[in-house]
Amino acid sequence: MRARMIELSWSGLRVSAIAVELGCSQKTARCWLHRFNGAGLQGLEDLCGQGRKRRITEQERSRIISLVKTVPPGRLRWEPVGELWAFDESGPAEWTLDSLAAAAQVEGIEVGRSQVRRILLAEGVRWRRTRSWMRSKDPDFVPKGQGSSASTPSRPTT
Repeated sequence: MRARMIELSWSGLRVSAIAVELGCSQKTARCWLHRFNGAGLQGLEDLCGQGRKRRITEQERSRIISLVKTVPPGRLRWEPVGELWAFDESGPAEWTLDSLAAAAQVEGIEVGRSQVRRILLAEGVRWRRTRSWMRSKDPDFVPKGQGSSASTPSRPTT
């Protein structure tokens, strides 16, 4: 498209006509014509190094994504004898953006909560806030639908 702009310019077309012909803005056509006039054919090449450089490597991104798939160190598990235990009782029981960022920082990856969120969104991971009301530390807690029939009101029969 850039070379075509130069060709149309040499044919005598004005910038407005070139823009209409190629379906771009006049500003774009004018920019490339000026770059060609200043630097020749090399002026039509893409400039390298545009934009902000990534703060973490692709390998570090992969480590963060794989961290999400691991079991959090504080999550309780059932032992074969029927007791609950956790690898690290002081660790998070569920992954949150904050706990993932902290775990990544322990592994030497300098990353913040918002960057972890962006990485997960870019990978298509749907992230939801933990609903603490769904779990209870009370040993007698029974979630809805799993309780005894005595705890649910009976329906009148007709």
